[in-house]
Amino acid sequence: MRRREFIKLIGCGAAAWPIVARAQQTTAPPLIGILVPISSAAAARNMAAFRAGLRDLSYVEGRNIAIEIRYAEGVVERMPALATELVARNPAVIVAGSPAAALAVRKITRTIPIVMNSSTNPIAIGLAASLSMPGGNVTGFWWGDEGLLGKQLELLKEAVPGLVRVGIIVDPDDPTTNERLKPLPEISRALGLEARVIEVRAPTDFDAAFATGTKEKLQGLQMSISPLIVSYRAELAALAAKAQLPAIYGIREFAAAGGLMSYGTSLPDLYRRKALFVDKILKGASPADLPIERPTKFELAINLKTAKELGLTVSLHLQQIADEVIE
Repeated sequence: MRRREFIKLIGCGAAAWPIVARAQQTTAPPLIGILVPISSAAAARNMAAFRAGLRDLSYVEGRNIAIEIRYAEGVVERMPALATELVARNPAVIVAGSPAAALAVRKITRTIPIVMNSSTNPIAIGLAASLSMPGGNVTGFWWGDEGLLGKQLELLKEAVPGLVRVGIIVDPDDPTTNERLKPLPEISRALGLEARVIEVRAPTDFDAAFATGTKEKLQGLQMSISPLIVSYRAELAALAAKAQLPAIYGIREFAAAGGLMSYGTSLPDLYRRKALFVDKILKGASPADLPIERPTKFELAINLKTAKELGLTVSLHLQQIADEVIE
């Protein structure tokens, strides 16, 4: 090879190298899309747990993953538009924080993997063929409050001496309502309670529901975790306080918003575990083959300030077994 040709070849290689290096440096990390049904403030604890789960698996936002979040602010009607925005970004996986979120995303894409967080049986609403083999592009968690009603009423009875008449506030349009109310007669007999089911379909029904509770001299309330009720947790906690009705709820966020107490699935634990699903999918696993899991960690939260305002003295036993005591 002539010297001039050799120098030219080296020069071309030197000129080309920065282009290749630059291309390698600008290769985008996989994008994780997240569709959250509530506000950023309400979801902060869950998002922190999810990011912590990713860090435990050596994922660092801005280095080897990217995260893009859309918040529906408790407005279910916003889900389709937000889902469309996320899908347009072509993420490697989408984390859906509610049944409505998962359904909204799946309506748009059957190829992008979805890691859901569903309070509703995913088989019943068509998100999966079975828990062990979902069979489509959706996997994740089914975490509803099925089976927790008895424990919640038992805790409420311990917190409210002489509790006999209790109201169960539900959204009849929520597909989980019938299933969770099936054991109510048996639970009521076992605990010596008279249970009154009160239906709410919209925020405009809330005042009437509490008026019914007052009129019928109810001594306490249990509230379901339907999207409607969760979205208006602060308003419902305030109404319960105004009516002087002690209430137990399904997630800790109600107690934090001023509710007396809550017992149910630890959502931060589920979000931390969601990172494991994301990791498997990013490494090539198909959501069709990843079994849908159930919660393994539950938490009891008690708001002592609210108890005092209601004239209640929370027993030492309840305070000792609580995961969180809010003062």
